Parts: sequence; C-alpha cells; structure tokens
Amino acid sequence: MAPDTLALLKDGTSEVVPEGGLEEKLALGRPLRVKLGLDPTASDVTLGWAVVLHKLRQFQDAGHVAVLIVGDFTARVGDPSGKSETRPRLEKEAVEAFADRLLEQFWLIVSKDRLEVRYNSEWLERMDMETVLRLTSSYTVARMLERDDFSTRYAGGRPISISEFMYPLLQGYDSVAVEADIELGGTDQLFNLLVGRELQRSWGQAPQVAMTVPLIEGLDGVQKMSQSLGNYVGITEPPDEMFGKLMRIPDQLIGKYLRLVARMPSGAVDRIDEDLAHGSLKANDQKRAMARSVVDLYHGPGAGARAEEGFNRVHRDRGLPEVIADVSIPDRAAENGVVWLPRLLVALDLATSNGDARRRIEQGGVKLDDEPVTDPAYEARVDELSGKVLQVGRRWFGRLA
Repeated sequence: MAPDTLALLKDGTSEVVPEGGLEEKLALGRPLRVKLGLDPTASDVTLGWAVVLHKLRQFQDAGHVAVLIVGDFTARVGDPSGKSETRPRLEKEAVEAFADRLLEQFWLIVSKDRLEVRYNSEWLERMDMETVLRLTSSYTVARMLERDDFSTRYAGGRPISISEFMYPLLQGYDSVAVEADIELGGTDQLFNLLVGRELQRSWGQAPQVAMTVPLIEGLDGVQKMSQSLGNYVGITEPPDEMFGKLMRIPDQLIGKYLRLVARMPSGAVDRIDEDLAHGSLKANDQKRAMARSVVDLYHGPGAGARAEEGFNRVHRDRGLPEVIADVSIPDRAAENGVVWLPRLLVALDLATSNGDARRRIEQGGVKLDDEPVTDPAYEARVDELSGKVLQVGRRWFGRLA
C-alpha cells in the first residue's frame, strides 16, 4: 500500500480504533470489506451523509469492496444515538419508500463497481430466539449505560426501552453477517461500531477496524445537519438553492466545509484557515469558493459559477432570477375572484397564518414585480395578478398564473 493512499484513507477521519488497525488490515494484501450502514429514515442524502459516503468511495477507488448496509430492519427499531427521548418506530412501508429514494442518490457518490448492497432484514428478520439470546448475553447493561446518551437519560429518569438496547447489538450483528474488515460511521456511531468488534470476536471472526468521520453542523452553525431540524442541504437540490443555502453558513465553519464537504485536501484548508485568521483572505470570498466547489461536485463543472451569478443577481444586484417557476393561484386564495395577499401567502405555504403573512408584508418581505407591497390589506383580482412575479423573502420567486 502506497503511503499516499494510506494518508488519503485516513485524511478527514476523527478516530481509528484500534490505532494502527487500518495499516494491519491493509497489510493483508487483499481487497478489504468496508461496511457502511445507513438507516433509511428520511428522503434526502444530505451533505452531512455525503461525508462518510465519500470516504466509502475512496476505499472503492483504492480497490476495496464497499458493503453498503441498508438498515431496513434497524430503521424500524430506531437508532438511539444522540437522542434524549425514545424515538418512535417507523412502519415498514415508510422505510422501504425512503430506501428506494436514497439509493437513487447514493450513486452520485458511491460507485456501482466493487459494491455489495445488502438489506439487514435479510438476516435480522430470520433471527431465532437462540441467536437473540446469544446477542443479549454478549453485552451487559452496565456497558450499555456507558453510552453518553443512555447514561444521561438514565440519570435524568427518562425512559430507555429494551429495544434501544437492542439497536447496537443488531447493528453490530450486521458486521458479523457480512464479515466486515472495516466499518465507517460518524463520530456519534463509535459505540455501535465498537459493539460490532465485540460481536465479531464472539462469533470467531477477526474484529473490524472502526473508522469515524466528523459530523458537520447544519446551516444554523450549531446543531448537526439534520432533515428533521431543517438545517440541511441535500445533494440533489437545484444548484441555485444549494449555493444560496451554503452562503448562509457561519464564517467559522468555512474551513470545515472546505475540508469535509468540498473535499479540499487538509493541508490546503489549513493554509486557508491561517490566512482567514490573519485577515489576508476575506471570509465571504472563501465561502463563495466553497459553495461553487460543492455545486460543481454534484451538478458538474461550471454549475457553481452559474449559481453564483444567479445569487448575485438576486442578492447583490437585486434583480430577478433568469428562470422563475409558474405558480397557480390556489382556488382557496380567492373569494369572488378577488385575492387578499395574506391569504395567498398562506395558500402557497409561504406563511403559517394570516397573522404571519401580515407581518411579512409589513416588514417589506413581499414584492410584486420587484415592487414592495407593505399594506397587509392589499387585494387584487385574479386576472390582475396573473403574470406578475411574486417574491417572498430573498429567495422565493413565482410567476402567478
């Protein structure tokens, strides 16, 4: 194994357990089985998920076999990692729909060569009681409570279900079922990955190496990127939407996004971080460069520059986007052929209530044909509004029809 390949595989990782384990596995001189498990509990692959998917792709490019575990069974149990409350179970039909949608997006990152896609229902649904008891005897309650999320909830008197204790065991058994050499995951998955090592020992297998990658904060700059929190960017979002969202990240995250999301080598990012700290580089310029790189990564060369032009037109030059979608005026927005503007915003899901719509209008956040409308009592006939461009906030545009 060439030193530069080893450095590439380790670059951007948070922890490798055991230390030196990756080198030992690579010294076996055969294609390694590199496992990544993802529970289909949402519809979009976010830039946060993409971090570990790109690491899996690096192993593929180095000649190893990616074993992608679609956790269609474990998703129904619910991963307790980082959760302060018991997570509700998902129905099988919902999980299967999410899985189909996510796999379509995985191929934007993961190669279909040197790949196994396995659904863990293949072995977990068939598991008999003897195997279940063997699993539960492999780990003690005391060791389970060493997990930060479990220990915090236990100390606070919040409930922990037995099924949540089962989750790390089931995920660990996935490693036994596919005979994983290496397992990848986010830093919040380290406990589960280490359980896999213990179970492999119990089943007479060589324990896998656990490799974690950092979690990235979402657009709020505080909490982990998550669809449930709405602070995420999806890898299939339109270029303009992706660029605009990335321009919202706090300046202190520029380096992290360059390294983990834009896939820039760590050495180059370190130099940029130093220059930003010394003031020889402008944060906004580097944020734009990062956003262009990410858009190019998922939409092709040049897409980032075009998205930036659209961003400038809307945000800096205060112009209109080149492409504006046609939006039909919902029937419920009109009474006797007359549309009251707050009611229209609610009908288009651009405001949560008439009161919310009034506030947006009074604060100057609503325009018609690039002219602010500040009177919440504004009304117009449907035919008068037809063809006008409605703008709400800085980024939503629609041509009324």
